[in-house]
Amino acid sequence: MNVELAKPFIKAAVDVLSMMAMITPNPGKPYVKKTNTAMGDVTGLVGITGDMNGTISITFSKSCAVAIVKNMLGDDIQDIVQDVQDAVGEIVNMVSGQARAGLAEQGMVFSGSTPSVIMGDNHSITHIATSPIMAIPFSTDAGEFTIEFCFQK
Repeated sequence: MNVELAKPFIKAAVDVLSMMAMITPNPGKPYVKKTNTAMGDVTGLVGITGDMNGTISITFSKSCAVAIVKNMLGDDIQDIVQDVQDAVGEIVNMVSGQARAGLAEQGMVFSGSTPSVIMGDNHSITHIATSPIMAIPFSTDAGEFTIEFCFQK
């Protein structure tokens, strides 16, 4: 497991969430994930192509996702489910974009797809690559989230 690959994701998550949602994420220890079960309630997923193909996902606990929406939108929440979907899609897009820029500095160039969002208890995430899935857990005052990524040459 190449922990250097995790660094751009950690930096991107901290930068994006502190700037966009005024939430300070604290990264945990990266690990290899063995199952497809999501580690939370709502997942944003981006496919990537380029030097390698793969996927990047961020799964948030309900409490963390709602806090992000409230901090991004203030009190202007119209439809919490739609707003959570939109916010999670936007966050995964920004984090994956910044992480891809960091990976480009390591010599790996990627393009990202339009994000998709999956919601529900115990939903599963299917990464398109068959190589090991790297997971990075984060904790915040509002709840937890996990970034996962998987690349295949």
